Amino acid sequence: MRNRSITSIFGLLAVLSIVTVGGLAAQQPAARAYKREVPAELLSQTKISEDSARAVALARVAGSAVKTLELEREHGLLIWSFDLTVAGKPGIEEVEVDALTGKIVSVEHEDS
Repeated sequence: MRNRSITSIFGLLAVLSIVTVGGLAAQQPAARAYKREVPAELLSQTKISEDSARAVALARVAGSAVKTLELEREHGLLIWSFDLTVAGKPGIEEVEVDALTGKIVSVEHEDS
């Protein structure tokens, strides 16, 4: 009887560890499917995360997807620069988000 209890406990622990590891894997962010240029020395200066800036940019251009991302200093500002594509629409929408405030700096359409 004692051996069955120990076996049952170990079986339960094994199942719980598999469920926990599976749950942790599900919480990891998906691999980004776009090109990124994010220098570490600039990243350390941001106050707005890449994920937050991406959400701002995507909300500005409905139905868009990120093609490329750059973190750069431009005109004295530290900006997240997103090139967004929209299905069925030629060219890209460039959306620049201030990396310190999260405000949109500019939005421009660029033809292919």
